[in-house]
Amino acid sequence: MSRLLCLILALACGLFAAPVCAAPADTGDALLLIASGRFPDIEKGVALLARSGDARTQAIIEALRDGRLAVAADKRVVIEGANGGWSDAATGEALAEAPPSPKAVRLNNRIRRAVEAALGALTLMAPDAAARRQAAEAVFRSRDATALATLDEAIAREEVAGIRRLMGEARAAILLGDAGASDLQKIEAVDILVTRADQDALALLRAAAAQGSPTVREAAEGAITAVERRLAVLSMLQNVWYGLSLGSVLLLAAIGLAITFGVMGIINMAHGEMVMIGAYTTFVIQELARTHAPGLFDWTLPLAIPVAFLVAALVGALIERGIIRHLYGRPLETLLATWGVSLILQQTVRSLFGPTNREVGAPSYMAGAFDLGGLTITYGRLWIIVFSFAVFSALIVALKATSFGLKIRAVTQNRRMAASMGIRTPWVDTMAFALGSGIAGVAGVALSQIDNVSPNLGQSYIVDSFMVVVFGGVGNLWGTLVSALTLGIANKFLEPFAGAVLGKILLLVFLILFIQKRPRGLFALRGRAVEA
Repeated sequence: MSRLLCLILALACGLFAAPVCAAPADTGDALLLIASGRFPDIEKGVALLARSGDARTQAIIEALRDGRLAVAADKRVVIEGANGGWSDAATGEALAEAPPSPKAVRLNNRIRRAVEAALGALTLMAPDAAARRQAAEAVFRSRDATALATLDEAIAREEVAGIRRLMGEARAAILLGDAGASDLQKIEAVDILVTRADQDALALLRAAAAQGSPTVREAAEGAITAVERRLAVLSMLQNVWYGLSLGSVLLLAAIGLAITFGVMGIINMAHGEMVMIGAYTTFVIQELARTHAPGLFDWTLPLAIPVAFLVAALVGALIERGIIRHLYGRPLETLLATWGVSLILQQTVRSLFGPTNREVGAPSYMAGAFDLGGLTITYGRLWIIVFSFAVFSALIVALKATSFGLKIRAVTQNRRMAASMGIRTPWVDTMAFALGSGIAGVAGVALSQIDNVSPNLGQSYIVDSFMVVVFGGVGNLWGTLVSALTLGIANKFLEPFAGAVLGKILLLVFLILFIQKRPRGLFALRGRAVEA
């Protein structure tokens, strides 16, 4: 009787427990392949898992990707949880105790690509649009033919046009490399990849032109020509963008020099050190935020702008009052004196902060990039360009709409006449020098985001700043703007052909020849003193 009861209980457990606990046949077979430890079998197991339709598939493949999938001594495949616990990969049940001698499943590059393709296929129909977008990109990169059926279903269900386009491109990439696809399907795939028009699409089209039938080869070669033409245009536009970003940096560095050089006629070799002071002011503010108020780190740059302006302006005013005012009308002595001041400032910063580079972090809103019609636009460069034009606009308004700006323009055009009208030219000189130094300090805040903050930071920009000022026209802010953007764009177009160093040499030679023809630059100031 007891044996009969045991038999009935065993049958009941087999009938009712198996559907709940046992894994589908495909999943079980896939786990057996993975447990074998051989790379080809593991790759086959991943592909089988992706086709199984089991709800636990994604968790298993993610554990494999993260190194949390292991094979125990009893050949069970187990998953290590984030909290240190273990679960059975086949059933999903938590294990009461750790499995005996678990060994993580090894991966190679082929298996990693298979895992990426499988996860991409599994998330093609995820509720989250960002996950679907990433999945479509993953399938495009892997070009796994096993994802084709899932991809077709996902395209039919997708409502977001941009994601549906990415899925269509992934499908085209698969078909173009599929030996079983017809010529008509491959030609349609070529037409789709032409609209993508990036380096990945170009590589696929070149492979199709080398291996396809004559009909496919002809379509692919025409598509290659169109894509290369578009990439050439995008490359030119990208160089223009890089040139604008470089020009905005030169504008920030040179705009303060344009004021001091134009108003006072002083060759200020310490101007670069004002930029350095602004950068180190930013560093100090960020260090204080990291130490005392980490939650305010994103506000450090907006806070550093007025502080750097005031610190650099104060240093500039002290230099003008203490040294430069005694050397007016003696340009060579002024050049030597300001060069000595630059060396003193550099050594002071080395003594305070050390000779090594200092880290200045980027706020969250300046990190990352976005794509604009094929152009890669980094948020950091975009903010610097906007900031440069904002500083330039504010300076133009200050010079045109304030009494202080009127006095600066009067002194620039005719110092003696301005003095005879009651303008205190020494006071204007001090304030103008402080203003130019303060703007250089603000430039240091921006440059701290794209260059190394070190005692030699200013030396990298002093020569370029003088080139910008002389080329645009001494004392003319609009000339400084045009000159900075022109030299920045020209430099970026010369770099691919001549290199960075030779490109700057060529620009310098051009500038020397240009000054021979137009000594006053692009936009010469008008005035009795100037024309005299």
